[in-house]
Amino acid sequence: MKLFPIKKILILVTILAVPGFLYYLLQDKGKNRYKPLPFFGPKVVANTFHSVRGKEIPDTIYHQVQNYQLQNQAGDSISLDAYKGKVVILSLFHTAGNTYGVDFTNKAVKAYLANYGDNEILRFVSISIDPTNDRPALLKDYAQTIGAKAGKWDLLTGDSTQVFDLLNKQLFVDAHKVMENGKPKFIYSNMFVLLDTQRRIRGYYEATNQLALSKLDDEIRVLITEELRNMKDGR
Repeated sequence: MKLFPIKKILILVTILAVPGFLYYLLQDKGKNRYKPLPFFGPKVVANTFHSVRGKEIPDTIYHQVQNYQLQNQAGDSISLDAYKGKVVILSLFHTAGNTYGVDFTNKAVKAYLANYGDNEILRFVSISIDPTNDRPALLKDYAQTIGAKAGKWDLLTGDSTQVFDLLNKQLFVDAHKVMENGKPKFIYSNMFVLLDTQRRIRGYYEATNQLALSKLDDEIRVLITEELRNMKDGR
């Protein structure tokens, strides 16, 4: 009979302790339970290190998209540095020729804007693969047609050499223009590219594939969570 109260006390202590232990696991052990997004592009192992649980781990320098000076639909000069500290969802477009793929992509951007339009850490950027034709004056009217508001959804154009250097050598998205029967034809990888706040490539998503678009939606949330956590930790 004397053991009975002791058993009751042990059970009570266990009931009270378990939630606290689970909270500890979630707060301390669960910080990195989500699967972080990969990094795309060339990478270099640095000579510096960081410590993880007392173990020295070499730092890795991941590919960072270089800065370029372009123009948006409002005629404003925009450098990619303007998106520092922002998660960028980048896509490609053109206004001439067959725009079926572009129209599909624009609808997807509008859907993401409906979900994330108020999120200050997120920006949408579309780069013209026909910069010779798609000048700011034309893009101003085009932006009104598709509902692209400068500052939240920038339509960018610029010098052809710079634009294609950015697309092919920095974003690693194949894009070029050919003439077919006297009409322009664009051959390009119709992708969304997800960039983190340091302009590192974190994902590619086929813009006309619904499964890929759903994956992008999920990974936008993951990347925003990752960036907010980094800010909280002072990284």
